Amino acid sequence: MTTVSPFARSSAFEEPRLQGREQTIEEMYSIPESFLEIEVRNPQTHGYSRKMYTDYEIVCRTNIPAFKLRHSSVRRRYSDFEAFRDILERESTRVNIPPLPGKVFTNRFSEEVIESRREGLERFLSIVAGHPLLQTGSKVLCAFLQDPGWDKSQWL
Repeated sequence: MTTVSPFARSSAFEEPRLQGREQTIEEMYSIPESFLEIEVRNPQTHGYSRKMYTDYEIVCRTNIPAFKLRHSSVRRRYSDFEAFRDILERESTRVNIPPLPGKVFTNRFSEEVIESRREGLERFLSIVAGHPLLQTGSKVLCAFLQDPGWDKSQWL
């Protein structure tokens, strides 16, 4: 009886796994079946002294049917994101909602802090909006991303 070492090479690993055809030019460059692009950009700081705040433009481009608009642009401030996240958590008990970038208490209006927060908010929205259960089951998601008149008090 011959014993085979568990470390011996198997021919099964040497063959390519998938045998497929090459993509056509049309397939490579056409609009994908479904796409969702979310960009958080153009932070603007408003007010003065203790009443200062920064808001961010959220640009959404999609062809996913759950979204009413194919292209939208709205402005939201950090407190809106906090309320949105709380509403999502209550609304979607089956989905683990990621955290927002942390609160900042010093230098919160410096360019570095604003840019870091912008990146964190964009990452948060990309994860949340890209989740299939939230796309189909959340009432607040599309409103937050696309309704310029969105008001957190309507959802609390």
